[in-house]
Amino acid sequence: MMDQKNLQRPPAEMTYADELARLRDSDSSPRPPGWQMSLNAARKFILGDAKLKISAKMVAPVAAIERMLVTLATGRGLMLVGEPGTAKSMLSELLAAAISGNSGLTIQGGASISEDQIKYSWNYALLINEGPSPKALVPAPLYQGMQLGQIVRFEEITRAPLEVQDCLLGMLSDRVMAIPELSGEHAMLYGRAGFNIIATANTRDRGVNEMSAALKRRFDFETVFPIMDFAQELALVSASSAKLLAQSGIPHTVPESVLELLVTTFRDLRGSTQQAAGDNSMDKLTAVMSTAEAVNVAHAVGVRAWFLEQRTGTPADLVDCIAGTVVKDHQDDRNKLQRYFEQKINRRSGEHWQAYYTARHRLP
Repeated sequence: MMDQKNLQRPPAEMTYADELARLRDSDSSPRPPGWQMSLNAARKFILGDAKLKISAKMVAPVAAIERMLVTLATGRGLMLVGEPGTAKSMLSELLAAAISGNSGLTIQGGASISEDQIKYSWNYALLINEGPSPKALVPAPLYQGMQLGQIVRFEEITRAPLEVQDCLLGMLSDRVMAIPELSGEHAMLYGRAGFNIIATANTRDRGVNEMSAALKRRFDFETVFPIMDFAQELALVSASSAKLLAQSGIPHTVPESVLELLVTTFRDLRGSTQQAAGDNSMDKLTAVMSTAEAVNVAHAVGVRAWFLEQRTGTPADLVDCIAGTVVKDHQDDRNKLQRYFEQKINRRSGEHWQAYYTARHRLP
């Protein structure tokens, strides 16, 4: 096992290795072919189980997680869609770690990705000297997933060109990859039990390279929603930021009062609070005001306070750190944030809210 001490972000199967081992050892339910654990154990790994001391890693409906697991057990591809920052990537990583014990077979979608980065490429020195051979073939994540019978993750699939997306059709339908450069038994790679694909796409990018109808038919779609409950979101931001601060060598966590300001601000600016109260007076921002971004801001607050002045975070630190997340390249967002301070924060009572409002001059 690799030493995790200096790793910035260990994969789920490394971070939760003890939990995965406990679940596998206590798992008496039937397992789908090629799976490391049963559907029941995989559900516990993601949503937690107090009796087995398994931590909850996602805030999601049990029914949604069960649908995802059933989809993957039937051999259908799973497509996770939702707003940016709703933990789609983390969920796909957790699913892969539970099912295959390996979340590292990952394809990152983008405009520059090519088919050989998904399937396989060649060692050109061997190719020139020996010609096409299994020895000269360099397997990419999809090849490895089929060969080993493991989950392959395709992140931001709609950011990949359409012709690259459609190279998945044969693997999802017939579970076979043709390798025309080779001959005989090596010309076809057949997927082993346990192989499947989990793809993600955020709703803001789904129109970049819209998936073909043929590819859509081979996936079951599941929407990952933002956390609607304030207490759950606050608890998640608190726990996640505390973990990041510990990794950064900071002996303090962000005070609960500052986290309350942060989570409330994010919920207000993305419209969650107004939607629940039926209030449409506050304009939504074009910036991504997700829980993941809130965790990043909380981490930045702790880093700023400790490494600059060796103290805990304050509302003023939050104003400094939130500006870079909210105000990117949209002047309208800058104006909306300033109006938010004047129209909403100014009316709230409490010492921490007033300190927050007083620090508004730090906004860019």
